Amino acid sequence: MCYDIIIARSALEQLNRLDARQRSSVKEAMRKYLGRTPTTVGKSSIKRLRGLRQPQYRLRIEQVRVFYDVNEEKKRVEVLGFVMKPEAADWLQEYGVPT
Repeated sequence: MCYDIIIARSALEQLNRLDARQRSSVKEAMRKYLGRTPTTVGKSSIKRLRGLRQPQYRLRIEQVRVFYDVNEEKKRVEVLGFVMKPEAADWLQEYGVPT
């Protein structure tokens, strides 16, 4: 089952700020995980975020964290942010929507 990956405008700006190697790794991981199994939590790099309505999930790729929501009805993944690990907690504090 394939999911469409939609990247928010603000997230696209964050993606473009990453260096070329990081961008390549992020794009490859997004195709691998978000395009096929965006909600599979386990030994993969995907984590379901608790206490937040948005974003719902986090994908870990080296030092980059990808925050996203999944719309099962439309088979769509909505990427909300690409954040470096040290900035992730602050980003969630600012942009996360509590339940």
